[in-house]
Amino acid sequence: MYWKSALGILLLALTIRVAAGCWWQDRLPQGARFGFPDSETYWELARAVADGRPLEMNPERRVFRTPGYPAVLAAVFWLGGPNPPVLAARILGAILGVAAVGGVMILAGLAFDRATAVLAGVVAAVYPGAVAMSVFVLSEAPFCPLMLAQLICWTRAWQADDSRRAGVWALAGGGAAGLATLTRPSWLLFTPFAIVVGLLVGGARRRVAWMGLCGLASLSAVMTPWWVRNWRVTGEFVPTTLQVGESLYDGLNPRATGASDMRFVDDFRADLRREDAARSGESPPTACFEARLDRRMRDAAIVWALRRPADALRLAGVKFRRIWNVWPNEPSLQKPWFQFVLAAAYVPVVVLALAGIWHSRGCGWPCLLWALPAVYFTGLHMVFVGSIRYRQPAMLALIVPAAGLAMHGWRTIRARVGQPASPV
Repeated sequence: MYWKSALGILLLALTIRVAAGCWWQDRLPQGARFGFPDSETYWELARAVADGRPLEMNPERRVFRTPGYPAVLAAVFWLGGPNPPVLAARILGAILGVAAVGGVMILAGLAFDRATAVLAGVVAAVYPGAVAMSVFVLSEAPFCPLMLAQLICWTRAWQADDSRRAGVWALAGGGAAGLATLTRPSWLLFTPFAIVVGLLVGGARRRVAWMGLCGLASLSAVMTPWWVRNWRVTGEFVPTTLQVGESLYDGLNPRATGASDMRFVDDFRADLRREDAARSGESPPTACFEARLDRRMRDAAIVWALRRPADALRLAGVKFRRIWNVWPNEPSLQKPWFQFVLAAAYVPVVVLALAGIWHSRGCGWPCLLWALPAVYFTGLHMVFVGSIRYRQPAMLALIVPAAGLAMHGWRTIRARVGQPASPV
């Protein structure tokens, strides 16, 4: 019964996502391939991977993106030729979205039972944010199943009978964290963040410490080839990309609004070029141009925030609202029917998730894992820029406690009226 239900849910998720991908492609303006600027860069980098060329946009953007999503997206070029239809990438994203739905079901089954897994799977299959992140040709498509894989492995590590099995599952979780970071660089600090929180409030500190040690070891092992490559390219250690400085300045600058506006990058680049040109006869800088540009924007953001702490704090509040807003922040999406659909899905999940985490607070580490992605992404994007987009991966984890509490409430009601529990 359970496996038939699970298969039906996955087929439902695939159908919804393929249909959504076709709908989104049709509604784009004439001649437009993507709805987000990021998608264009992933597409061109995937083309480079498929052609066997270096992973770079141009000689001044050689550490612009991590290789995870371009490597996955390169499959579209390998199968579809040099000019594949963008819809193929959306179908690939739909398949990855189905994997994320499966991950939600596995996590809910580990934490609760099969009936809860079925309910969580249904919610994840139809949740609008999860559907959207599957078909937009953005890095969230492969990131979400990898994030869930890490949470699943760490839950299994917590539930393991002995330290050897716990270590094996923790190693697998760290490996998933490394792959997730190579897909979405902002995930790099989640693993140490989760370990610190677990040591402080999660209980069973020796087990958490052992899991953390194994997780960090495998995370580092997965990331090491990228670190070596970046050292060879730039001559210095770059943990993820050289886009951190511009992303930080995007969130902290005199004209910042909490939304993204990267027009300032060209001004910084032009200023640095003029300075380099003015050094005629002097020895050239030892650091590469891309690294120096990244540092310049990073330092400018930090200086502005230190000089204007009240404005930085105000912006943090604005970004928090943008991340967890009930309604879309984008004016073009503020249509009554669209707002209703988003709110009808989002509000119940968040309310039930918060209540479910509180209700299950005694279960230790697994309960923390449901909430930590939301806490982590919120804190991160209160510094950088805020958008509903950045909460969507965390919403998948929050579906688990929401489904757990909903199933508990349903069983309580059935027990009171004398009906048997669900056989699933």
